[in-house]
Amino acid sequence: MGTGVIRRLAAAAVGACALAGIAAPGAAEARDVIRFTASSAEPGTIIIRNSERRLYFVQADGTAIRYRIAVGRPSEQWLGETVVNGRHVRPAWSPPAVVRRSNPALPDVIPGGAPNNPMGEGALTLAGGEYAIHGTSAGMRRSIGTAASFGCFRMLNEDVVDLMNRVGVGTRVVVTR
Repeated sequence: MGTGVIRRLAAAAVGACALAGIAAPGAAEARDVIRFTASSAEPGTIIIRNSERRLYFVQADGTAIRYRIAVGRPSEQWLGETVVNGRHVRPAWSPPAVVRRSNPALPDVIPGGAPNNPMGEGALTLAGGEYAIHGTSAGMRRSIGTAASFGCFRMLNEDVVDLMNRVGVGTRVVVTR
C-alpha cells in the first residue's frame, strides 16, 4: 500500500471516530507500553491491579499498554473477573445509591458531555454490578493514581478513548489486589 493510501485511511479513521463522538488517540500522559507476562493474561484481556493503581491492556506481542487509573477507596475496592458489557460515548450518569448517600445534593442525572459528568468522554460498563472503567471530569483529573472512587476505575479522558478504541463488548476484565 502506498503512503498516500495509508494517509487517506488514517484520515478516514480519525473522521469516523469524530463522527462517533470518540476523539482519536493522542499522546496521553498516563500510558506506556511495557513487557508483560502473566499466566492468566491472554491478548485482549484487561488486567486491573488495585494496589498499583494501574490498568493493563494485554497485547499479542508480549507487551501491555499500561495506564494510570484511580481505583476504589480501600472500603470500596473489589476483586474478581467480569467482562465489558457496554461501550458508551459521553454517557449520562445517574449516581448509584452508595454515591447518593455520600453526596445527597447530586442531581438525579448529569447529562453526557456536561463538564461535571464524572464519566467523562466514555465508559466501558462491567457486567455484574454498577461499575465501569470510565473517563473523568476536568475537576477529577488529579485523582488519577489514587484510591478515590466508589469502586469504578477512573482514567484520563484521552486514555479511556484510547482503550475504548481497542476493546469491545465481551472483553475479559481481571481485577486483582
